[in-house]
Amino acid sequence: MKNTTYIVITSIFEPTQAVLDYAAMKNVKLIVVGDLKTPDGWNVEGIDFISHQIQKEMPYGICRELPFNHYCRKMIGYLKAANDGAEVIIDTDDDNIPLNNWGFPKNFGEYDVLCGDEIFINIYKYFTEKFVWPRGMPLKSIRSTKSNHNFQNKYSKVGIWQGLANDDPDVDAIYRLIDDSPVVFNNRNPIVLDEGVVSPFNSQNTYIVKELFPLLYLPTTVTFRFTDILRGLIAQPIMWNQGFKLGFTEATVTQLRNPHDYLKDFESEVPMYLYTEKCLEITKGCITAGQSIEDSILKVYNELKKAEIVKESEIKILELWLNDLQKIK
Repeated sequence: MKNTTYIVITSIFEPTQAVLDYAAMKNVKLIVVGDLKTPDGWNVEGIDFISHQIQKEMPYGICRELPFNHYCRKMIGYLKAANDGAEVIIDTDDDNIPLNNWGFPKNFGEYDVLCGDEIFINIYKYFTEKFVWPRGMPLKSIRSTKSNHNFQNKYSKVGIWQGLANDDPDVDAIYRLIDDSPVVFNNRNPIVLDEGVVSPFNSQNTYIVKELFPLLYLPTTVTFRFTDILRGLIAQPIMWNQGFKLGFTEATVTQLRNPHDYLKDFESEVPMYLYTEKCLEITKGCITAGQSIEDSILKVYNELKKAEIVKESEIKILELWLNDLQKIK
């Protein structure tokens, strides 16, 4: 039977333990996207490796416009997966090693749904007693002890699952500069966020259903540490409009993080700290009932351009991305 679940990774390193572990899985297909810094001769049996030379010959419009040495080149892997028949794309990184419990729940069923009217929530506090927060959490909300949320067991259609990561989870540079101690999350049932409840989510252990593939777009004119967070902020109101919700699972990977300079990370995160809430506000203001995902995301990015959060060139690349996906359909 043909695999319809694809894992997409981009890497500039020799094959890591995480890459080898994913490659050994029988029920998924792994695509690795290279860049200019990826070692020559990169090869692992069973992996569909897309070198930067191959990318130049692919029939996708974005291949000629995406900047090199940029995380957004991962989108070429998403297009390859979609073209090959993916029903699900799992987005992860080459430093996220799968644990024995790796996997994702069904995307529909009865789940613990977190309800309430406070917009941003720190999802990590439901998985650990440690004072820690996800990258992208608004700074003014980090120390908030106010919570009017409650759990209700409800049927949900989940379009995106975010699995957590143990040891060195996805936190911001502020946490790493002031604490940086390891985090091991508690095991618990999955949590689904009700419409209106928002949490940052990333591209490091993330399951996306086919209907939402257009939302995989990684903005190219924002900083590296903001690109997947901005993607997630835009995705959530658009998902709600399509009848989907966002869910979180216990840790199913351990992150052995590739080397980073924390101060450089902080510098890259500054726009994220400044614009998180504004981006969500802009997105919510662009959504109307019955609007397609494609129309929604185009409208959002045009408004972000007016707000000078993304640049003019973002719109051209986004249009190429949507056109490439449309041709695959």
